[in-house]
Amino acid sequence: MPSECRKGCRPARGDVWIGTLVLGTILVVSSFAATSRLEHARALYQRGEFRAALEVLQDVAQIDAGVFFLRGQCHYMMGDAKAASVLLEKAVALDPDNSRFHLWLGRAYGRRAETSNFLFAPRLAIRARQSFETALQLDAGNLEAINDLFEYCLDAPGLLGGGVEKATALANRVRYLDPAEYQYDQARLAEKRQQYQVAERHYRRAAELAPNDPGRLADLGEFLASRGRHQESDDVFARAHAIAPGSASVVFQTAKTYVQSHRNIETARTMLKRYLSLQLTPDDPPRYEAARLLEQVSAAQRALR
Repeated sequence: MPSECRKGCRPARGDVWIGTLVLGTILVVSSFAATSRLEHARALYQRGEFRAALEVLQDVAQIDAGVFFLRGQCHYMMGDAKAASVLLEKAVALDPDNSRFHLWLGRAYGRRAETSNFLFAPRLAIRARQSFETALQLDAGNLEAINDLFEYCLDAPGLLGGGVEKATALANRVRYLDPAEYQYDQARLAEKRQQYQVAERHYRRAAELAPNDPGRLADLGEFLASRGRHQESDDVFARAHAIAPGSASVVFQTAKTYVQSHRNIETARTMLKRYLSLQLTPDDPPRYEAARLLEQVSAAQRALR
């Protein structure tokens, strides 16, 4: 090839610099756009708009652990635990040292175990426990992981790595991290041992330690209803509603307690329909749980006709 052609085919230094600048600008703009979409999806998630968040995430070009994690959270909150576990497994694979990723993966496995047949449920339950344990190994102060593992150990048999002794040890770790939660855990342990008077004292103490938290009163109200003390339960729920008028979680827990105690069924139906119309957050019970309770109400009423 003639030398002048080689020279002519080579871009000038200025052209190279301009090309590099344009490429860098494109990459920065693209990265900013991806970050902006991810933040928008997170905001939608916090408002309980999980499907809308997933739609936004479809347009994120750079798929990383954070994107997989948020997609998994959305699917979990929408009631699709299997899709959630697949996505959360990918998040964990990309960032294995993230305690929160393991926590949510454990939740997805646990939800799948609750709805699986007897052949698959034990394996999924063990995976849930292992994920919670890994979350705690990575962050000993992860209170959510302690709480979830506590509930697992309280309900699961020793064959699956559960047991009251393990639950008791986990409750003791919460004592100074969250005194009200510690009292709640002690109440749950007392119920497990059928020490109902002791359980009531702990439920009441939890409510005293968190006077602005209506959820603690709702826990007490649910316990009293389970003991057949319905008027006392109604009074406690009334106090919870007074502390936080319109609280979605209190509305749900009140309706759930009515359904479980087979009373005030029409009121429960109205409350559940109201709950489904509210603006929920990830801290509130998922909509599908309310829909499932509503179906139970409808089935019970159909049986009475």
